[in-house]
Amino acid sequence: MLGRSRKGKKKEDAELDITSFMNLMIVLVPVLLMMMVFSRITVVELNLPTLSNVPAGESLDQQILEVEVSDRGLDIFFPQGYLVKNIPMIPAPIDEDESATSGEGLGSEVVHDYDSLQQNLISIKQTLLANGTEKRDIILLLQEDTDYQTIVSLIDKTRSYKDVVVTSVVDAELFPDVSLSDAPKRVSSNSNKSKSAVGGQQ
Repeated sequence: MLGRSRKGKKKEDAELDITSFMNLMIVLVPVLLMMMVFSRITVVELNLPTLSNVPAGESLDQQILEVEVSDRGLDIFFPQGYLVKNIPMIPAPIDEDESATSGEGLGSEVVHDYDSLQQNLISIKQTLLANGTEKRDIILLLQEDTDYQTIVSLIDKTRSYKDVVVTSVVDAELFPDVSLSDAPKRVSSNSNKSKSAVGGQQ
């Protein structure tokens, strides 16, 4: 009888207490949202050469990507000799102390716009990847008087860029194989005018 009575009793289902878990989630979700970094997508319109512009028998990854540095700004060429974008010089920002004294936020000096260069190179990289081309090399065409800091800044901006993956900021690959070369000699418009004036006087 005792054995039967024990078998006849039904086990009560244990209730799952999730109160502690819910309290944890209520605290954790706002913290994660506060730590999240939202990426901003910048659209840059570029006229890149289509596959029809590439010579027969050559692929896009065989084409040369160049950035020419000059006192006019930065010129992006892809393929070689095809001007994709001209990035003019911009006014150099000045220190807070100087801006408080002068009342202006920009100085009289002009510097290269490295951020715009990087945005344009990102667009080129994404366009190449969309065409199934993985390109890693880039050539920087430098003037004879290009200073060391300019070269370092150009290499930093062309090798990689900051990107957001999930909630972390990582260094995404851009064009890590950087080569340096001399920029071609270009005749300025002022020298052409002076030559034509001399020729007219003769």
